[in-house]
Amino acid sequence: MQRIAVFPGSFDPITRGHESVIRRALPLFDEIVVAIGENSEKKSFFPLDRRLRWLDQIFGHEPGIRITTYAGLTIDFCRSENAGFILRGLRTSADFEFERGIGQMNKMMYPEIETVFFLCVPEYVSVSSSIVRDVLRHGGDVRQFVPEGIVF
Repeated sequence: MQRIAVFPGSFDPITRGHESVIRRALPLFDEIVVAIGENSEKKSFFPLDRRLRWLDQIFGHEPGIRITTYAGLTIDFCRSENAGFILRGLRTSADFEFERGIGQMNKMMYPEIETVFFLCVPEYVSVSSSIVRDVLRHGGDVRQFVPEGIVF
């Protein structure tokens, strides 16, 4: 059986922290599905097609990484992908508490799934998509917070 992990997120925008988690996790899995969750109730800062292009620009050449979108429950998407793992990055203890609750609910709904947590490397602990968006809104330079080549 293949070891397939889903790394779900809005990637609005993708950060160096996201990139780090994906690259560090790659040796552990046969495939990582980087999946942008579409939420019609939530207004994104960047359009879906741009976020997909960025992911493709960063990971499109990597064998073992597939980029896609999905709607609905992440756990249902994982089941449809025959994924045995959900990959999540943790920056803070608050992230852990939040992700632990979701991971436990997912386990109850789909007992075959395991949530795998990757600790953020220290240099990206303070970097989040929300902060990057806020810096952008105010005209700041975010190049150090997003993967190389991402242009706004």
